[in-house]
Amino acid sequence: QVQLVESGGGLVQPGGSLRLSCAASGRIDRIHMMGWFRQVPGSQRELVANINGGGTKSYVESVEGRFTISRDNAKNSIYLQMNSLKPEDTAIYYCNADVSTSIAGPKNYWGRGTQVTVSS
Repeated sequence: QVQLVESGGGLVQPGGSLRLSCAASGRIDRIHMMGWFRQVPGSQRELVANINGGGTKSYVESVEGRFTISRDNAKNSIYLQMNSLKPEDTAIYYCNADVSTSIAGPKNYWGRGTQVTVSS
């Protein structure tokens, strides 16, 4: 079993910054793609950014130039630096990862989410 635990959410004013962290733990053999999704009530969960094992990154257009995803393979962790935050960035942010364990091939896992609220 694999667990993903997010941290770093909170309340911030428009124009402010937050840094989200996600750490994976368990019987991990290899982590493939890792990413951040977000969801607001009544809407579908959307991909914000992801990064593969080789470090290739992609972003949804609405966060390009403001958010930066990074990865620390030694710590089985990813981060999301969010700058110039806007009220429309308010959502629950979820960590997601494709993980191979010592007993199984790649499976997809989700964290429980962390709330980000951008408001004055």
